Amino acid sequence: MITMTPKERVLTACRHEQPDRVPIQAYLTPEIHAQLESYFRGADVFAALGVDLRSVGAPYKGRRGPGPGMPGEADTYDEWGVGYTYKRHEASGSYPEASELALAELRTIADVEAYPWPSADDCDYSALLAACDAVSDYAVCFGGAGIPDILNGVSRGRGMEQVMMDIATQDPVGIAVIDRRVEHYYEYCRRGLQAAGDKIDILCIGEDCGSQLGGMFSPATFDEFFVPRLKKFMDLAHDYGALVMLHSCGDTSDIMPTFINMGLDILDAMQPEPPGMDAARIKRLYGDKLTFCGLISTQQTLPHGTVEDVRREVRRRIEVVGEGGGYICSPAHCIQPDTALENVLALFAEAQGLEAL
Repeated sequence: MITMTPKERVLTACRHEQPDRVPIQAYLTPEIHAQLESYFRGADVFAALGVDLRSVGAPYKGRRGPGPGMPGEADTYDEWGVGYTYKRHEASGSYPEASELALAELRTIADVEAYPWPSADDCDYSALLAACDAVSDYAVCFGGAGIPDILNGVSRGRGMEQVMMDIATQDPVGIAVIDRRVEHYYEYCRRGLQAAGDKIDILCIGEDCGSQLGGMFSPATFDEFFVPRLKKFMDLAHDYGALVMLHSCGDTSDIMPTFINMGLDILDAMQPEPPGMDAARIKRLYGDKLTFCGLISTQQTLPHGTVEDVRREVRRRIEVVGEGGGYICSPAHCIQPDTALENVLALFAEAQGLEAL
């Protein structure tokens, strides 16, 4: 078989055809990335791991600071006025946790109208075309799991329980906040795709639709509330000739047919642990329509297995899910700092068919 470029490899797999080898994606915590940089002596970590996708973006240049009424004591702020404080978790690294929930203070439509919302105009698209050209041999991705990320993204500024109640009761204020986020990121994606011409291969979006035990919402709620807000991103990607990849944690098996009807191409960072996410079953039921990315366990196999356990799981996923294309081999989430480096290396060596890295 002829050796493919990374872009050819990914796009072939997404056409549900057999590539020269399984495409590879990597999700790493900063701590794991630093360990790999040291191991590879400063070389490009993603190139060394055989990763076939690269991301480009349009950085936000606008205001970052506390939302109205917030104390301004957080370590960092996002463009929504939400403050984050870094928390050190034993054996699991350091993470920014939302500590100033500015959007929870919005109680009326007037509050929503008066809030200093970010604008897609505040993002710099000027270097996007050149950034795409610099990684043109790879599958070029734009966006990310935080777009529009309704449940998690709004919850960081408003609280998870409140957002779930906003959706369940169709609270006008809560829905207005949600739609501000959706519209902001839709315009950001539109402007980015436009600026890049036809150079973006995959538009990446995200919405955590499942939990470890099942769906986050009923299929009916997903159809009524989430589908119209997410499908517009999928339609936008296809209008520009790009595929669309949706990140979702948890068990999404009940709504995979809906994903297909919406036009989703790639379901990303799939967890193998939830009961509905049996790899062989989902490949049999949906593998001719969806490309699956993930399925290498970051909860069990990578942190707690042996090197051979990791290699065995990778081989099994490639044999079962990668047969005939339709699979991108990847950890199911960011590899955590409690994972042995030899297990990380085993994952990516096995995916490339190598004895070692």
